[in-house]
Amino acid sequence: MLTSKITKIGKVVLCGGKGVGKTAMLEQLIYGHVTIDSELHSTIEDTYVASVDTGKGSRDMLRIYDTAGLQGNVQLPRHYLLFADAFVLLYDPSDPASLDLLAGIKSDIDKYKEKKEMIIIVIANMHSRQSRLSGGAVPHSPNGNQYHSSSASNGNQISNNDLIESNLNRANNWCARERIKHYTVNAMERASLYEPFIQLAIRLYPTQTKSSFPQLRQLTQKTSKVDNS
Repeated sequence: MLTSKITKIGKVVLCGGKGVGKTAMLEQLIYGHVTIDSELHSTIEDTYVASVDTGKGSRDMLRIYDTAGLQGNVQLPRHYLLFADAFVLLYDPSDPASLDLLAGIKSDIDKYKEKKEMIIIVIANMHSRQSRLSGGAVPHSPNGNQYHSSSASNGNQISNNDLIESNLNRANNWCARERIKHYTVNAMERASLYEPFIQLAIRLYPTQTKSSFPQLRQLTQKTSKVDNS
């Protein structure tokens, strides 16, 4: 609702490997105009602001930092680790390396969070593999070898689906061990992007509950009246 009152701002860092669809996901989430033909350039650093309606009667604002894609031994810049309230780790389920990269990012977050409870969620972007296959890219097998021969395209598709399923299962198991929420989205389908960020806002700003002891509140009020008489 446009009349909802904005009360809070949370700083969220989006990170992951190069080419997993971080910018596409944010552009779709905020503006909803991304298509398969959209031309998006590699990000160095950018900031988006999302006003999230969590159904509490007020809107929670998220300032989302889109970071440069990581490769190899490159680490997330330290300043992100120091100021963030939450992290979104994005990977491409058709690329095992992009999933493996998340363990190192999580380790760095744990190292710098000190005693602060840090909210982390993991998202699998299912669109990346579709664009690769439709764009003529040659899919890879689990051992890194490329599939050749156009006559084996059906077999290649099945093998690639098996790889994706395997990586999703690996991600689910890792997230369960780390006690991290794991979501599956498609950057081309805006509706699929809402739940992770709504749930993130709810966790960042939980509803304040009133005391479950109304009798105690009444006794306190009566005591105050007696003292004032």
